[in-house]
Amino acid sequence: MTVLYHAPLCPFSRKVRLTLREKGIDCDRQEERYWEKSADFLRRNPLGKVPVLRIDGLTLCESMAICEYLDEVYPNPPLLPRDPRERFEVRRLVGYFDDAFYHQVTLKVLGERVLKKLTGAGYPDSRNVKEGVTAIKGHLDYMAHLLDHRRWLAGDVMTLADFAAAAHLSALDYRSDVDWHRQPLVKDWYAKIKSRPAFRGLLADQVAGFPPADHYADLDF
Repeated sequence: MTVLYHAPLCPFSRKVRLTLREKGIDCDRQEERYWEKSADFLRRNPLGKVPVLRIDGLTLCESMAICEYLDEVYPNPPLLPRDPRERFEVRRLVGYFDDAFYHQVTLKVLGERVLKKLTGAGYPDSRNVKEGVTAIKGHLDYMAHLLDHRRWLAGDVMTLADFAAAAHLSALDYRSDVDWHRQPLVKDWYAKIKSRPAFRGLLADQVAGFPPADHYADLDF
């Protein structure tokens, strides 16, 4: 049985969930309270991070490594281009969202407003939230710049770059922390990817104590 150990609002888990669904791979999802660092979970990943995927007799961790494994072993539909230069651009953008965007926006907004309370790590730091809310504007502008020249973020076809970006933005949008009016191109891109069948599981997420925004699951938001 394929099992994904994940956290609902974790963007790295969401990227893997989107990849699994896009590939048509059924799996049993196990929500993991990774911050509790249970001995059972640490045996799967000593770093105590989600996601962790059990598939094909393997236990895999690190979201991009998992996604690349899935794309190589289950090649249809492809989410990484064959051309090395195009593949580089996908990996560059995945790194951009999973590093710069995560630390400058996701961790400072979602991390402070939701994850701290969820994990019992204290009260939100308003300074961090303000910095994250300010930083997202520049990232949305950069995405709009890319989409002004391309159909999708990395080129003419949907790739893991789009899933990485959508994973972060959807986690933030759960609590209405994205200004979709700032860049219509980004909103149109998100509406397009949000309408894919692979996205349905994310839109059904519920986190105890944190109801989703009214528009979160609305395809016409």
